[in-house]
Amino acid sequence: MRILITNDDGVFAPGIEALARGLLGAFGEEHELLVAAPLTDWSGASSAVGAVWDRESIPFESVDIPGLSRIPVYAVDGPPALCVILACIGGFGPQPDLVVSGINHGVNIGRSALHSGTVGAALTAAQFGLRALAVSVGWHKEDVFWDTAIDLVTRIVPGLIEQEPRTVLNLNVPAVSPEGLKGVRHGNLGTIGLIRSVARENSARPVEGQPIDRTSGAITLTIRDMGGMEGGRDERVEAEPTSDAAALHEGWASLTPIVGVREDFSEAGQAALKTALAALGVTS
Repeated sequence: MRILITNDDGVFAPGIEALARGLLGAFGEEHELLVAAPLTDWSGASSAVGAVWDRESIPFESVDIPGLSRIPVYAVDGPPALCVILACIGGFGPQPDLVVSGINHGVNIGRSALHSGTVGAALTAAQFGLRALAVSVGWHKEDVFWDTAIDLVTRIVPGLIEQEPRTVLNLNVPAVSPEGLKGVRHGNLGTIGLIRSVARENSARPVEGQPIDRTSGAITLTIRDMGGMEGGRDERVEAEPTSDAAALHEGWASLTPIVGVREDFSEAGQAALKTALAALGVTS
């Protein structure tokens, strides 16, 4: 099996180093591993590939990460989804069989998963028929508990490769030690997001030669506690007791199967399609 390791925090981030070390220790003797990750931080990039139509080529370079001399490590000038695409179409040798994305410092739960570059890389892998695992750990100001996530990853990977093509799991781990983790449970993808509230400050600036004023200003963000276990319980968690956020706040790791862009065959989707086609004069 060939395992591609990527992330959105950048190739030199401690999370991907910890993940690569963990996978190398667990599977290095029986499987082939490689790292292809962004040269810089692409957090929040989702499945973006950038303006590839404006580029004749995508620069990359081999880099050295201490303790990982046994596996190739590539830094790519582009977001994580692009790293996965390049690997899947032969940019770094044969196509991988499995993609593990992370470990992201900060969880990707609820609707924030939609915007996560960590999750976006895993979902991109699924578009090529691969299995993938996105891994995130709760934010902690001091010690980051990478080992808690690594232990779970190494136990999940062998079974994941046996699943149907395009299977993607999203693993979120609270900021606790391995001994402090209650366990793992299925957390439904919740509806909370990273941005909790905003405060807008406007300033009217006249534009020379124009009869109107243009409004500009700044919007200050209030960021939600997303499972770092450092803040209080969020009020939305109470309304979603089976969610990924609730699991994390209660000291459990959350595991969620997710899918990316697929045609909507639900009754609601098909009804919307039929209505739109009818409005356009399409009868069949």
